[in-house]
Amino acid sequence: MMEWILYVASMVLFVYIAFILPTAWLKVERIHYDLGLGKKILQISDFHVERLRITPRRLQRVIERERPDYVFLTGDYTQLERKLPLLERYFAVFAQCGVPVYAVLGNHDYQLRKVIKIVRLLDDYRIQLLRNESVRLPGFQLIGIDDFRSGKSRIAKSFEGTNTEQRRIVITHDPNIVLHLQESYDYLMAGHLHGKQLNLPFFYRFRPMGKLPAMGIYKGMHKTAYGTYYISKGIGQTGLNIRFMVRSEVTLHCV
Repeated sequence: MMEWILYVASMVLFVYIAFILPTAWLKVERIHYDLGLGKKILQISDFHVERLRITPRRLQRVIERERPDYVFLTGDYTQLERKLPLLERYFAVFAQCGVPVYAVLGNHDYQLRKVIKIVRLLDDYRIQLLRNESVRLPGFQLIGIDDFRSGKSRIAKSFEGTNTEQRRIVITHDPNIVLHLQESYDYLMAGHLHGKQLNLPFFYRFRPMGKLPAMGIYKGMHKTAYGTYYISKGIGQTGLNIRFMVRSEVTLHCV
């Protein structure tokens, strides 16, 4: 009987350590890519608040400790209307910290029956949403391209009015768009792929997520002929609320 109890306890512990702990064991991934701006940008991607195990208070502590110059949100907040009050608690953190925040939408946000409710919530908390548009910030131009997977991306419109005389930083949700970008950029931040979430061989054969992950590119920093891009592993989960060999991540980009 005791051996059976120990066996069950061991299995429960294994499942927790292997699949549950990585969802709550938040990592601040630090990326140094010198653009000469001297800025710290905190990227937070893929909230999926209906499955998020990182609390608003914990996120607030990260922001207070790291003291970024900007926070960039790269989409997928929630697809459930009933979870908007929970999402609002996270947006309130940014208002309290007083850091400028810019955002784009993700494919799950467009699955919400009324995506306008997320748009309004972002506006309520003075989070500037970029939907195929750009804004000039000190030392660089920030370009927000709407979600590629949802068919909302308008690349030419996004880059309209920008130039190569200043740094061009892009935020978007689905990194697959880099295979279609023929505009030069200095740095691009995306999410969407969760670092694979379940780090298993041939995962993207069973769950196709576009050409990029099929090529073995689903996290970290990479380059194309047009610029350098980074794919965040994200802070939340989609589908099953588990991760395997992939920790939750927020990313501090030192540029």
